[in-house]
Amino acid sequence: MSPEELTYLGILAIAIPAGFLFRYLSPPVKQGAALLLGLSTALATCGVYTLHSLITVVGTWAIIKFNWRSAPHLSLGWTFLYLLFFRLGTFFGLPPSTPFCNAVQLLLTLKMVSLANEVQSFHLMKKEDVSSFSKSSVIGGLSQEPSFYDIISYSYCYVGLMTGPFFRYQTYVDWLQQPNPALLPGREPCLRRLQFVPLYAALFLFVNSYFPLAYVRTEEFLEHHFFFRLFYMTAVFFVFRMRFYAAWCGAEAGCISAGLGCYPEGAKSKPGGGPTVQYSPDPDTPVVYDFKTIQNIDCYNTDFCVKVRHGMRYWNMSVQWWLHHYIYPNSPFKGYTLKAAWTMFISAYWHGLHPGYYLSFLTIPLCMGAESALERERIGG
Repeated sequence: MSPEELTYLGILAIAIPAGFLFRYLSPPVKQGAALLLGLSTALATCGVYTLHSLITVVGTWAIIKFNWRSAPHLSLGWTFLYLLFFRLGTFFGLPPSTPFCNAVQLLLTLKMVSLANEVQSFHLMKKEDVSSFSKSSVIGGLSQEPSFYDIISYSYCYVGLMTGPFFRYQTYVDWLQQPNPALLPGREPCLRRLQFVPLYAALFLFVNSYFPLAYVRTEEFLEHHFFFRLFYMTAVFFVFRMRFYAAWCGAEAGCISAGLGCYPEGAKSKPGGGPTVQYSPDPDTPVVYDFKTIQNIDCYNTDFCVKVRHGMRYWNMSVQWWLHHYIYPNSPFKGYTLKAAWTMFISAYWHGLHPGYYLSFLTIPLCMGAESALERERIGG
């Protein structure tokens, strides 16, 4: 394992037991402690590069403060333009940033765009102008506009700071205001989420030892025949999945231990978005809770689903919700295929500037279009 991977493992290992301790803190102490732990982690791993994320937060706060009506579009433009500057920093004489700084910046971009949308919805609800969000797939709303301290606390909350999953500001507020967090389920769902992590980690280490990614970049690799290279890339992709399965399951366990994203099953929560229906529990029936809000990966269905669209649905689920909720509906194009292509282009840009992102991500709408055509042909035949 690389030093970066060991550092990520250490962060996850600390977050899980720390989460159980946070359940016993009062809301103000929990908010401050989560900010302190998250900011300390960012400074320890990113150093002076933490300024990138801080500038992003301050810029978003200024947009929300002075133009909440246009905040969703302005925050998207601001955070994505800053991502470009962040990635091209070497052209401006800045030293290259660390992978940790990149991880913080990616998650923070999602949070800031979502926050701007939530604040706009809050003001529209206050003005009883509900038409613009009547089709929203989430319920509830903010009770007040977040202060600068609230935004900073949400941005640098230690839970999911570098590994995800993405969660809305409303989910964060609900976490702070849980009436009896110590009584919510924690140990059993946490262990269930971790039960296959040793297997994923062992498979990652074993297969990676025989098929290291670094070999792909050598001249020797290119000298092998096509079928060897094809098989090798299949093994490398398997290693890639095992690494993310282990990391994301561990990140979800960190959320579960803290109680973040814990809602009644009747609320029908969606990964990333949270509850989708108003739920009033029967006082005579025990409430059953789940953590679907912070679920980021369905490992089994990712590997064994049949359709491309289903594979997308089960992979990085909280980010898929963000793309579907904030990017797809606001596409400048009409028609499913073009809107899907625009969404995948934005997703590729969010991931990075390497051409491989765009080649792979923009292939997905073509595959989905082909699937739809084959389904129509089968039904028609």
